[in-house]
Amino acid sequence: MPSGFADQWNVLLEVLYAMALAGSIGVEREIKNRPAGFRTHMLVGGAAAFLVGIGSLVMAESMREPSPILTVDPFRLVEAVIAGVSFIGAGTIFAQRGAGTVMGITTAASLLMVAVIGVAVGFDYDLLAFLITAATLSVLVLLAWIERLSRRSPTAPAAPAATGFRLS
Repeated sequence: MPSGFADQWNVLLEVLYAMALAGSIGVEREIKNRPAGFRTHMLVGGAAAFLVGIGSLVMAESMREPSPILTVDPFRLVEAVIAGVSFIGAGTIFAQRGAGTVMGITTAASLLMVAVIGVAVGFDYDLLAFLITAATLSVLVLLAWIERLSRRSPTAPAAPAATGFRLS
């Protein structure tokens, strides 16, 4: 018998919370006009929380009514999330042949981060997910601001014109 409505509502609330946290990171990417923005980050974070939430429901159900064929390993769910996000993240990375730069790596990393935040929410680590979201936003906003300031500083060494990784 499927889990009760209360358990399913709890999963829904977790997904919505994960979407809100991931969306806050997505807004920052959207403002900077990156390849994956608000909606993409929300969907990745929500999907990760949903997958883990469904797994938790199935695991709880299998404990109530043991089945010889059904086994649930929560870490396989995490592996599935990471594999899916890796595919999406790869689509945000672009190499520019003439310029010798690679762009989109930070956005790919932020998609991975919101997926893991979604996993944390799915496993009921809500406070940890919130704090990691704040830390991620700090990396994206504050460190970018510090980088811009250091490039403008007359005492700082000149920054290279093209940012990114050099392709050989």
